[in-house]
Amino acid sequence: MKSICFFFQLHQPLRLKRYRFFEIGTDHYYYNDFANEDSVRYLADNCYLPANRTLLEMIQNTNGKFKVAFSISGVLLEQLEQYAPEVIDSFKELVDTGSVELLGEPYAHSLSALYDENEFKAQVKRHSQKIESLFGQTPKVFCNTELIYSDEIGEYISKLGFKGALLEGARHILGWKSANYTYKHPYVDLTLLPRNTEMSDNIAFRFSNWGWDQYPLTADKYINWVADMKDGEDFMVVGMNYGALGINNHADSGIFEFFKALPYQAMIKKVNFMTPSEVIAKSKNDDVLTTGEPISWADEEKDLSAWNGNDLQGEALQKLYAVSERVRLCTDRAIKYDWLNLQACDNFYYMSTKHFAGNTIAHTGPYESPYEAFMNYMNILSDFLQRVDEQYPTTIDNEELNSLLKTINNQESQIVELEEEIAKLKAGKKPAKAKEEPAAPKAKAEPKPKKAVAKKTTKK
Repeated sequence: MKSICFFFQLHQPLRLKRYRFFEIGTDHYYYNDFANEDSVRYLADNCYLPANRTLLEMIQNTNGKFKVAFSISGVLLEQLEQYAPEVIDSFKELVDTGSVELLGEPYAHSLSALYDENEFKAQVKRHSQKIESLFGQTPKVFCNTELIYSDEIGEYISKLGFKGALLEGARHILGWKSANYTYKHPYVDLTLLPRNTEMSDNIAFRFSNWGWDQYPLTADKYINWVADMKDGEDFMVVGMNYGALGINNHADSGIFEFFKALPYQAMIKKVNFMTPSEVIAKSKNDDVLTTGEPISWADEEKDLSAWNGNDLQGEALQKLYAVSERVRLCTDRAIKYDWLNLQACDNFYYMSTKHFAGNTIAHTGPYESPYEAFMNYMNILSDFLQRVDEQYPTTIDNEELNSLLKTINNQESQIVELEEEIAKLKAGKKPAKAKEEPAAPKAKAEPKPKKAVAKKTTKK
């Protein structure tokens, strides 16, 4: 039986406010709260809420046979909690059906997997904790930022305990191999699930395109394509940004009706739905898939040039991650918060010159040009770096800084232990303390004056 595995990626960065050069050192708040609330409310009303209702109806109408997976960034979850808590509730309702799997990803939807392994691992762990605290589910399959993946990143993912990872079914990586199989990592225990690019983009980008030769796309046509997979091709992974439901394809395009009709057509063609974990459990991943250079699901090239393809992006990324070690050692909550949000990959995507033609931005962004995006970000980053330097000066190298912090942390631990002892004494546990610390050792401190007197008498 043929199976289709749907997954959606959800992320919305905190938009940065217009930050001028003369504000460096005086203004440490970097965000446009009004724009952030407007963006989240727009997404909630036009995509998240109606799409969640649609998927919930599909699950209920099929007695749980329709299944889907979500990868939701921690940054978006925080904004939803603040501006649209009803969306969190709607996701909880979906998860409670047992037909929804939540995937792991970096908390800030960052590029940390490319620049700092320790930061990447810290963000992934934080994201898993957030998912578990909100929804009671621990991610077992990983979906990296914009599906960025390489053999090295796969190794990181495996060490973090994930049993599988989603990646782009890029032609230059697959070669003659099909995207409709599962594969294994070349040297760690990790199952790889390539995304079927064409079938995903047919919904995400072509559904509303009147010029497409397959327009209009109907549910029976789409399921027929799935059912017509070659012998031995049992799984098809279809993934996209959740904005495909209601934003890229507006409600009046019929996108929600299209999805509602999928389960019925799948039943006719004996096609079922599976989560990534279920695909992994039933797969026979005997073939190896390897990629030395990182790939992504962006653009035709399927590479990283959308985020680090020019000098502007390279400089911003270099300066940001140069202080990662110091920020991790920091305990200032405001710095930690800004550090996460400044890492969001969108900040670098706005600097891309490949998506800029004349005075028209080819992608959604708050800036008029990549250069404006760069200048605004670098002004904010300059202020941020000053704040980090005030706590952990760049004149101190990392080894010396680590040594100093270790000493400080040890002293703090001793202080905590002493405070606990004092609390016990105040609570009336004096006798127990007296047995542990006999008075004999303290009495030995008295011979010092005697020795001094003896020396004086001999001199006389």
